[in-house]
Amino acid sequence: MTEPKHANRLKNETSPYLLQHAHNPVDWFPWGEEALQKARTEDKPIFLSIGYSACHWCHVMERESFENEAIAEIMNQLFINIKVDREERPDLDSIYMDAVQVMTQHGGWPMSVFLMPDGAPFYGGTYYPPEPRHGMPSFQQVLMSVADAYENRNEQVQGQAKKLTELLAGTAQIVPADQDLGVETLDQALDNLAEYFDEYDGGFGSEPKFPQPMTLDFAMSQYKRTGNAELLYMAELTLEKMAKGGLYDQLGGGFHRYSTDSVWLVPHFEKMLYDNAQLLRTYLHAWQITKKPFYACVINETIDYVLREMTLFNSGNNSDVAHVSGNNSDVAHVFGNNSDVTLGQTGGFFSTQDADTEGEEGKFFVWTPDEIESVLGDAEQARFVNAHYGVSARGNFEGKNILNLNMEIAEVAQRFGTDEATVDAAISAAKQKLFDARKGRVTPGRDEKILTEWNGLMIHAMAACGATLGRTDALEASQNAADFILKNMSQTDERLYRSYKDGQAKFNAYLEDYAAFIRGLIALYEATFELRWLAEASRLTQVMLEQFADSERPGFFQTGVDHEQLVVRRKDFIDNAIPSGNAMAAEALLRLSVLTGNESYRKRAAETLMMMKDAMARQPTGFGRMLTTLDALLSPSQEVAIVGDPADGATQKLLAEVRTRYLPNTVLALKAPNADNMLPLLAARDMVDGKAAAYVCENYVCKLPVTDADALAKLLG
Repeated sequence: MTEPKHANRLKNETSPYLLQHAHNPVDWFPWGEEALQKARTEDKPIFLSIGYSACHWCHVMERESFENEAIAEIMNQLFINIKVDREERPDLDSIYMDAVQVMTQHGGWPMSVFLMPDGAPFYGGTYYPPEPRHGMPSFQQVLMSVADAYENRNEQVQGQAKKLTELLAGTAQIVPADQDLGVETLDQALDNLAEYFDEYDGGFGSEPKFPQPMTLDFAMSQYKRTGNAELLYMAELTLEKMAKGGLYDQLGGGFHRYSTDSVWLVPHFEKMLYDNAQLLRTYLHAWQITKKPFYACVINETIDYVLREMTLFNSGNNSDVAHVSGNNSDVAHVFGNNSDVTLGQTGGFFSTQDADTEGEEGKFFVWTPDEIESVLGDAEQARFVNAHYGVSARGNFEGKNILNLNMEIAEVAQRFGTDEATVDAAISAAKQKLFDARKGRVTPGRDEKILTEWNGLMIHAMAACGATLGRTDALEASQNAADFILKNMSQTDERLYRSYKDGQAKFNAYLEDYAAFIRGLIALYEATFELRWLAEASRLTQVMLEQFADSERPGFFQTGVDHEQLVVRRKDFIDNAIPSGNAMAAEALLRLSVLTGNESYRKRAAETLMMMKDAMARQPTGFGRMLTTLDALLSPSQEVAIVGDPADGATQKLLAEVRTRYLPNTVLALKAPNADNMLPLLAARDMVDGKAAAYVCENYVCKLPVTDADALAKLLG
């Protein structure tokens, strides 16, 4: 192999996104004191580019501009250029995304921000084309204009930077509402939510459409509170449309990032761990309410996808690897073409998969009728598949076809004059053939960073789904991931790191890392009843309070007390693709307070929610997780304590009665007979006449215990 023509400082990084830019002609720096000091010494503005490895337009801007020698020369001459992986540094991403949104009223990635040498932003945007296009200036024009302004109108630029910095500091100055929390906030939020709902295709707002699992969870929680069937309809229509559309990978399972249209057909094809983690739980909630097999199918297929393609497995021989990946025992196939995974490690979920393969977005996922018939070798089977998945010669995406559930099995059978069983069997067999054939294509690149926050979300999902649906493989994977983080991503002072890659754990963990991981550990306790998970959750909660809690006002900062000093220290309240750090912290604290009896946790959660009381009511799609936590705060806490041998069939029936119901505000605890226990919820609870017993309690006041599932069902309502 020939040596690359260029190399910059990014070649020493572990982030796949940064490494993708390591051989640009741009003299990139990673974020750090070296770059900032150079900007101060040379009195140059900073060009900060933020993106992530699965971002399609990030790749486009790299090809068009960052690999362009002439543009790189301008950048190197006039700017100190810093490249940041937003997934490693959500603190930087949040600050400068806020700035871009203030300046342009929109945001996205790649993010392009121009900073003073002290890090204060003064101009920015997102993607810039290499030449003027659709009313947008070229990237070269932007560079020259910004450099001219910095050089010749520096006082004006400094004034802009000062105003922006003052605005960015606003989240730290928010004060709580002056009225108590009540159900009227929930009711107002529901009224406003209805205005955003698409009654034809589901979802909220117009194209592009994002899944918004937090908003759907809120709708389902309010269906349970109010009995309003319209709320369940909102959730179900959206969930069914998403899972039947191109947003969902019909062959391999799992969800793409978002839909570019209003009907969920054409996605941006990248797959993100955090989307699939949250959607697993949302579909589980829908299944618990309705018991529809379709939702269980989506859950199981998505679990299969995550275990197959997004999980770091331990493997000592190729037979184990073959089990993970199907029939292909090639280790490189399991871990992707760019893998550096070391066999012998166990646990952890990878971050993302790219949208592009071989420079084309979605190439791995789309089909032509000829390709399908060639793979299947059966014209009738191909006709069934094409009708079912909406495949045509014209195509629905750049001349090819994104598979989507266009026609139900019964409709296909009627169209071709055959019975449903024949069609169902044919399509099931064809689906496996097409999936196997697709494995032979060049696979999308995978970002194998292991992020504490995203793993916390998936640990929560895998624990809940595994325990509820009997997926022991999912439950085992969630435990492996938790153990991996505790072993490999804990610092010597027992604090956490944010990111792990290539054997290196890096960056102090943020509020969202602690909150998501704590919530995942709580879910692991409720799935396994191993006290070690609850002990770790309690320990890390103390660290979270010490590092991130505001000593003057309620709420939590995104960065810890000894984090590097940035242009502002902000608080994160609004949900984006992932719940805000404050929302997750409030949820974790509230649930932990019920399990441990620590009332101070509940008080802290309530104070945090008070900060956003009015905003939650006005903008429900930005506060879905806070709203569901508010519902839990306002509802009487229901606790179910079970005493019995976890392996005994009678105990399992009692557990199943709880787990298969939609009980979002109920906590579950179990004690084996004669076992010691640290939970007040289980204190003085015993079996009844030698039988496993369930105690249903409200605010720690319990009804008489029951020993059979039917009686428990009546108590649970």
